Amino acid sequence: MKSFLITVLGLAMLGFGIAGPCFCESTAFGNKIFDPGSLKPVDSVLKIKTGDAAPDFTLTSITGKELRLSSYIGRKNVMLSFIPAAWTPVCSDQWPGYNIAEDIFRRYDTLLIGISTDPLPTLFAWTRDMGGLWFEVVSDFWPHGAVSETYGVLRTNGTAERAIILIDKKGIIRFVHVGDINLRPDLGILVREMKKLNP
Repeated sequence: MKSFLITVLGLAMLGFGIAGPCFCESTAFGNKIFDPGSLKPVDSVLKIKTGDAAPDFTLTSITGKELRLSSYIGRKNVMLSFIPAAWTPVCSDQWPGYNIAEDIFRRYDTLLIGISTDPLPTLFAWTRDMGGLWFEVVSDFWPHGAVSETYGVLRTNGTAERAIILIDKKGIIRFVHVGDINLRPDLGILVREMKKLNP
């Protein structure tokens, strides 16, 4: 309980429940962050919806192991966090923010998988500069953006949308959010949706 309260306090300090470009963590990267400027908020057409069976995939993680989505059926809820690109401002806030929320993901029996179309070496170096992440990070680099395309979140420039897909233990999609790529998703909404899967 104590660790949960510490987590909630940390999230409050991060602006829990607020979506936006609150670059709380990216300052840790110094001058390594590339700012692409304001981008078209959404640049794809979804191919999935709530109630669908989540399309299966196998991708390689930065640890070198292959991760298959269907292997978690019956075991864990899964949240897919698609992001556009490593070494960019909002992405460099979003994933470190989930480090502070680790206890909440565990509380709701939800595994988080971070997905980017960046190659593995780029993701490896970027996440090491963050100080590491507790969740799996996988590369959708080759065939380029194939998983992002299957879900309908591949942008015309070959990067993924800033999208969240929540999948229950039966492998069914229960929540889909494709937000403005320039803004960090509202963590409060994600927690609310995880809670619905674990009443």
